[in-house]
Amino acid sequence: MKNYITHHPWKIIEEGYRPEYNRISESIFSLGNGKFGQRGNFEEYFSGDSLQGNYLGGVYYPDKTRVGWWKNGYPEYFAKVLNAPDWTGIRIKIDGQELDPHKLKLIDFRRELDMQNGHFSKIYKAEFPDGKQIKIHSTRMLSIVNDELGAIKYSITPLNFSAPTEILLPINGDIKNEDANYDEHFWDEIEKSASARAPYLITETRKTHFRACYAMHYSLEVDGTPQSLTQFDSIEETKYIAHRLNVKLDEKKTTTIYKYAAVVTSRDHKNSDLKTVASEVLAYAKSKGFCTILDEQKAAWKEKWNHGDIAIEGDTAAQQGIRYNIFQLNQTYTGQDERLNIGPKGFTGEKYGGSTYWDTEAYLLPFYLSTSEPDVARNLLIYRFKHLQKAIENAEKLGFTNGAALYPMVTMNGEECHNEWEITFEEIHRNGAIAYAIFSYIRYTGDKRYLADYGLEVLIGISRFWAQRVNYSEDKQKYVMLGVTGPNEYENNVNNNWYTLKMAQWTMQYTMEAINYVKQTIPEEWQRIVTKSNFVESDEISNWKRICENLYFPYDQKREVFLQQDGFLDKELKPVSNIPAEETPINKHWSWDRILRSCYIKQADVLQGLYFFEDQYEKETIKRNYDFYEPMTVHESSLSACIHSIMAAKLGDEKRSYEFYLSASRLDLDDYNSDSDEGLHVTSMGGTWMSIVQGFGGMRIKNNMLSFNPFMPEKWKSFSFKINFRGHLLNIVIDKDNVNIHNDADEPLKVLLFDKTQTIEANDKITVDMNCQNK
Repeated sequence: MKNYITHHPWKIIEEGYRPEYNRISESIFSLGNGKFGQRGNFEEYFSGDSLQGNYLGGVYYPDKTRVGWWKNGYPEYFAKVLNAPDWTGIRIKIDGQELDPHKLKLIDFRRELDMQNGHFSKIYKAEFPDGKQIKIHSTRMLSIVNDELGAIKYSITPLNFSAPTEILLPINGDIKNEDANYDEHFWDEIEKSASARAPYLITETRKTHFRACYAMHYSLEVDGTPQSLTQFDSIEETKYIAHRLNVKLDEKKTTTIYKYAAVVTSRDHKNSDLKTVASEVLAYAKSKGFCTILDEQKAAWKEKWNHGDIAIEGDTAAQQGIRYNIFQLNQTYTGQDERLNIGPKGFTGEKYGGSTYWDTEAYLLPFYLSTSEPDVARNLLIYRFKHLQKAIENAEKLGFTNGAALYPMVTMNGEECHNEWEITFEEIHRNGAIAYAIFSYIRYTGDKRYLADYGLEVLIGISRFWAQRVNYSEDKQKYVMLGVTGPNEYENNVNNNWYTLKMAQWTMQYTMEAINYVKQTIPEEWQRIVTKSNFVESDEISNWKRICENLYFPYDQKREVFLQQDGFLDKELKPVSNIPAEETPINKHWSWDRILRSCYIKQADVLQGLYFFEDQYEKETIKRNYDFYEPMTVHESSLSACIHSIMAAKLGDEKRSYEFYLSASRLDLDDYNSDSDEGLHVTSMGGTWMSIVQGFGGMRIKNNMLSFNPFMPEKWKSFSFKINFRGHLLNIVIDKDNVNIHNDADEPLKVLLFDKTQTIEANDKITVDMNCQNK
């Protein structure tokens, strides 16, 4: 665990340059606007350890699968969001000496991410070997108002000298991914020009043929006075263009460079229009200027915070953590493009290829449901609907028939592209998360029409898969499910994983309910779905009912707990506290063989199912399972702490709930798992939001209403969160004495508070004391 980020409620601050942490900082200070993003790299030439990262949403490459032993059914490729051309460079040479922050003495170094206003800055003094000292102050943003625009303000002040200086402003497309399986470069040059006043570079991905056009405009000021730029050197190299300016820096005078970049791709525009659109984006930037663009950015972020902030009084570390998580979620996905989804690292690194996992449905959907307009979450679901045919094809490759659908574990276009057998073939519980997301969306929004328009076809495909994936055991006289991997990836190829069985049973049951609803309310749509999916109602529904009624679930009668899978009790059951500290995390110290034979659990597995379906179980049942499994959980997945925090809150273990929340919220800021250098855990951030809203706030949907059973963490003075629910913006404020719920809508709303129905009038609030007495 690192602890070098200064605690602040609205900012992420690093004071002092730490080269050993530079990759971590590059991840932490990442920026994005939903369409493209980048790591917090230096603009200057930097010779230290670095992952230079720029990423374009939805632009990927099918890197050929690399495995030692090929198995039938393996995906042919692993999709990767590509490290894209870099437009951010500003290279400085003073009297021929390169400004390289890694090699020079840095004084008063500070990096700062302003989450409230949406920009990243750094400021430092650098001393050259000959004693020259220079002050650098830069501010960078990716506009969320015009999401094809990036801008940098870069100021240079010589403190004790005057000297001729070279400023190089490049666009570099000669980029490759660090994780390229065969050390390939994935971009080809199409067109470039450095001679124009607005130089540009167009590159294209190999195989997938996405095109990206980068164009730049820049201007120069000295102590606030604009400078004429009539002379510059044009540089053109392979996949690279630049302008070089030769200027005179005068002692104690500040020279400021404004660099704007248009970033447009063929995902959004015709190839023939890329240059034109890029020119329009730069014209927009020139007409506005940096200060106006920054003001627009601040206003747009203010609107986001007005609808989705969480405020904590009395605990700066906790406050900083949750706002950082919310900030990164809003940077990563805006919901404006139904073709896009959310990769586990967002725009912050290359690990996991930037592809879509089951994390979206299980951990991210609740955040976007509650903090955005319904269309944002709806687009996440439509993304899966549009990939239904690919899911059917994925299942067919594994031998399934009749429209059975297996959604991919990892994908960019709906096709499975994960090549580890225990994931690709066995971690099939992801199918259940997609079905549960449809249920969650409809339960939250009340949009039952979604079933007829999109959801039911997906549910039928998934249920068909589950019905074929089980087999009847003569020995058990039950249906069983063999050879699977549950959420606990420290167990592979197990039989009868309880969570996977639960998701299969629930999905078939929910699909039958959905069929009944659509048949009765929109019969014409039901007939369309029957025809399109070749659904044989009597045969398929009777089969699903038979399976659901006769599905085998492993259970320990002695302990009265659900067993994670068959044979779990054959393991040597020891708590995590028995593992020597120097052997943790076990995934970095133990052999895979040892991990698989141990009882230790990577993340919530049985408990994940109890979290989803808590209303089906008595509190005592949940507690027995929690007390049995949590002590054996090493929490070596970023998705673990949030679920345990919510469940601990439900069980009244407020201390553990807070501890789990804090580790989840500061997972990247404090580098808990020693992997923040690879990029942020963006999908975990949705779970962190859930820890507060569902955990401390106790928010659920019950009886078609919002329900709250909040408690106050001991360290806090108060906390508040905002919820969008069916056209109502609610602000829930909780302190030691009271719960206040503000209804900022023109219609009244009924809610459950401590299991009692309360009516909040339009543009009004209610106040209830923590002992449930109305005031």
